Amino acid sequence: MAALRAQGALRLGGSLGLSVAGAESNVAIGLARLGHRVRWAGRVGADELGALVLRTLRAEGVDTEHAAVDDTGRPTGLLLTEPRLGTLTRVSYYRAGSAGSAVSPADVLPALASGPRVLHLTGITPALGPSAAEAVQAAAEAARDAGVTVCLDINHRSRLWSHDRARTALRPLLAHTDLLIASEDELPLVLERPAASEPEAVRSLLSAGVGEVVVKRGARGATGFTAEGATDRAARQVAAVDLVGAGDAFVAGYLSGLLDGVDLPARLHRAVTTAAFAVATRGDWEGLPTRDELGLLDEPDGTTIR
Repeated sequence: MAALRAQGALRLGGSLGLSVAGAESNVAIGLARLGHRVRWAGRVGADELGALVLRTLRAEGVDTEHAAVDDTGRPTGLLLTEPRLGTLTRVSYYRAGSAGSAVSPADVLPALASGPRVLHLTGITPALGPSAAEAVQAAAEAARDAGVTVCLDINHRSRLWSHDRARTALRPLLAHTDLLIASEDELPLVLERPAASEPEAVRSLLSAGVGEVVVKRGARGATGFTAEGATDRAARQVAAVDLVGAGDAFVAGYLSGLLDGVDLPARLHRAVTTAAFAVATRGDWEGLPTRDELGLLDEPDGTTIR
């Protein structure tokens, strides 16, 4: 979708910056910058904002061969962001009736034909409408049947749907999920019954067939859980400028490590590193690092690279 970013309160007017956003797009760009081959499958409107989305993805090295352009008049989705207090940002969505809400299995399944190693899905897409939810379910089933690793980032958006609706749609996806990523408060959305504690919730998910659970803890880092145990990783310390997109940057870093075959601690290290780049720069994806830049956070403050 397209994104309009305000410099202050929207009700006061002023200028807006136009860019591109969307959790899956952010992850795709993050992975491409780290040197991975990435394909984006989805639907945009036959409008200038749709052209901007596809142009941006292509410019960032993301394959858009399987991106569909809606010819029925549905517009490209839009979000507006406004800074309110420090790094607290308010987001408004305009996605009802958008091209993305009509994405279908026929749009996304062909993208799996070439045998990708990982399919990344989020809980945002099924919130857009019945067709989008069907597309996510079909993609997860097809990928799991083909031996493709399925990653699901719960990514709950309360302005798009309720907890009950989210739980109804997301629970069936667990049977096809290899890697589940969630914030601490999102874990209950995929549990069959309330858990007394986070360890109990994670054990329930691992028992249900999920191979790996990663819990994002914001400024407190993250924890990765497998059948062998838990691994914690502290966040990288940076001056926070913009928190929007940090979770997607984390996922891009984690999946990059997974694709590179590094162990769990190294995957978490790369994930908190890419997340730090996101919060230290403005925009959802604009400040994400290339592979050569991953070590920049280890340089002393005030360093000038000449």
